[in-house]
Amino acid sequence: MREERLAEGVSIWLGDCRDILPLVGRVDAVVTDPPYGVSLSGKAGHYRNNENYKRSDTYFSYDDTAENFDLLVVPVIAQCISISRSAVVFMADKNIFKLPHGHIGGIYLPNGCGMTAWGFQNFMHAVFYGSDPFLEKGLGSRPNGKYGLYGNDANKIDHPCAKPIAAMEWAVARVSFDGKIVLDPFMGSGTTGVACVNLGRSFIGIEIDPKYYDIARRRISLALSQPRLPFDELKPTAVQEALL
Repeated sequence: MREERLAEGVSIWLGDCRDILPLVGRVDAVVTDPPYGVSLSGKAGHYRNNENYKRSDTYFSYDDTAENFDLLVVPVIAQCISISRSAVVFMADKNIFKLPHGHIGGIYLPNGCGMTAWGFQNFMHAVFYGSDPFLEKGLGSRPNGKYGLYGNDANKIDHPCAKPIAAMEWAVARVSFDGKIVLDPFMGSGTTGVACVNLGRSFIGIEIDPKYYDIARRRISLALSQPRLPFDELKPTAVQEALL
């Protein structure tokens, strides 16, 4: 178990999140995409028929069984909810109700994000917990869902289930404000960390697998080396008022 501070407010841990979470303390938000407990055995497909985006692999050192999901993932999510003000957890629909009760939202992807017994899966489910930071500050309601049409940048990462950066930027911006601390206990390839750096959040990431930890460290370090671009903080949707 070790911690590396990549920059002021950006730290990553190599180790078991169950051991590290008690050392972290409270955070402002949790944004994470844990293993789904769906016996992931690979993902293969094409994005717009481009062979360069084809991939088929599984987790390097984790058995994605329903038993491991119940034993390892669910208790960690419950613990994270208890130490954060807000949280969003991406999850497969078949196990979403095993998580603590929350509010379901997510991202609609017209180009698909997997296969099911009923054809293409077009919804990237997410569960929201805690307090909505926008409502708390009197800034009005925001949607808990989004329409997304992303290039498959995630398929270029050496990880079986990396999320598109744009998807994690939306999640980070939805549950936190600039300068707040965001935790990802299942850091994987570090996409949440990249999103936090891009949006000016502090970040704490935890990853148990050394291979993925090294990928995350490289990606987050690269993001830190880039100039930060301004980000539109989920402006309220315009509403047509009644004319009569």
